[in-house]
Amino acid sequence: MKEFISLQNKIIPEMVELLQKRYLILRNIYVLQPIGRRSLANKLAIGERVVRTEVEFFKEQGLIEINSAGMVVTQEGEEIIEYLLEYIYSIRDIKYIEGRLKKKLDIREVIVVPGNIEEDEYVLDDIGKATAKVIEGMIFDNNIIGITGGNTMAAVAKGITKSTKHNNIVVVPARGGLGKKVESQANTIAAEMARRLRCQYQLLHASDSLGEQAMDIILQDPEIQKIIKVIKSVNLLVFGIGRANEMATRRDLSESVTEKLKNARAVAEAFGYYFNRNGEIVYEMKTIGISFKDFEKIATVIGVAGGKDKAEAIVAISKLKKSMILVTDEAAALEILGNY
Repeated sequence: MKEFISLQNKIIPEMVELLQKRYLILRNIYVLQPIGRRSLANKLAIGERVVRTEVEFFKEQGLIEINSAGMVVTQEGEEIIEYLLEYIYSIRDIKYIEGRLKKKLDIREVIVVPGNIEEDEYVLDDIGKATAKVIEGMIFDNNIIGITGGNTMAAVAKGITKSTKHNNIVVVPARGGLGKKVESQANTIAAEMARRLRCQYQLLHASDSLGEQAMDIILQDPEIQKIIKVIKSVNLLVFGIGRANEMATRRDLSESVTEKLKNARAVAEAFGYYFNRNGEIVYEMKTIGISFKDFEKIATVIGVAGGKDKAEAIVAISKLKKSMILVTDEAAALEILGNY
């Protein structure tokens, strides 16, 4: 494949460019469907005439259908998208990028998906599928799978496509609830992942942003203690890597704490701990669920994040555990390789 693409680039370079453009347009139709041509042109920041030409081509090839609601991708179109993804990997030399990033971060494994999650919505879907594939390959009998909250983790749960064949699998939220969006709560995501894996799950009915006094009271509850015990036994953890400033905002931390984080040059947050670029703890807060000490003991951990803005946070978190598996996007990978 790689040799063929190299030859193609030399003989007909315009074909590779055209293929990538059509893949981008078709994939965005799939993610945003149903969508009109004008909306798609605005989303991709390309001319409506260009979109019209490509849409006509896709329609003639039976890859999309157009109705009153807008454009939708056909079953054949979906299959083409999946097939082209491997081609895009080769064009962009993703395997080479993965190898370089793995060596630079000095961690167990790196999986990179093409694109930039900050610019293309479909990249989140690809990151979710890539992470789900890793999870499916790492599950063994008696696994207790912990998963944190957030939009990226919601995409991971959605990416699970087949039930597990292993026995006695339990999925639990790794943290208490955070934020107001139900669909991105760790409880919701854990339940959805368990549904797709067709295994058991347990929920943690407690907020992760309570004051210490309220948290101490909640932790005395027998049911909370029971689920916390299960969470502390997690042996496969999937977690999102957060930027320190974003997580401070989500947790509604006080100005004094926010200023302290800024002065300490905190760049990443995980499990209630804030880290600088060197992976050193600069601030910690009491949370419900997996702690940093628990994290250090877990056999298999999968960190997930994408986008150039997450590069520094990824670098910091990668220093915490050399056995970590990282799933990220091309933009974050290139940013790390070029600037860190």
